Amino acid sequence: MRLFVAILFSDHTLDQLFAACRQLRDCAGRGSFTRRENLHLTLAFIGESGREDELCRVLEKLEGEPFPLWVEGFGTFRREGGDICWLGLRRSEALLALHRQLSEGLERAGFPVERRPFRPHLTLGRRVLLPRGFDPRRFGGELPKITERVEAVSLMKSERIDGRLTYTELYRYTLGGARP
Repeated sequence: MRLFVAILFSDHTLDQLFAACRQLRDCAGRGSFTRRENLHLTLAFIGESGREDELCRVLEKLEGEPFPLWVEGFGTFRREGGDICWLGLRRSEALLALHRQLSEGLERAGFPVERRPFRPHLTLGRRVLLPRGFDPRRFGGELPKITERVEAVSLMKSERIDGRLTYTELYRYTLGGARP
């Protein structure tokens, strides 16, 4: 099964993120936009694996307390055929430490680890064609301020169900004993 590790968001935050998706969709020429239930922050992409139990043990070794995340800024990864549009996150030492611990734990357990620098972002859309004159800085500045308290890390399964990309939480590890 296709697996990844992510931070999931509260309903309130999902509503705000999805509103940003709708705003982007309304001004884009075209694109494939993230469904509300699929909005998340990827910490590590695992790929095809049947080693869920080992992945759960890696998550259980993570140390750290719950911490806040602030969504800020809008950007794109340029791609032929349309860009990937995303919302950025304010630099967070707690998030970087969590990612570093996770990567080290995955590597020790024999899982593949991304070698590129970690660029935390929330994908709003793929293959997006933005109109001429679209101002990314202005768009990002007009979005509401979004803050989320990170209290858990989740092992996720990615699959197509009835032609729709669907993410299912398989396991949730709570940071520092907090209750999500």
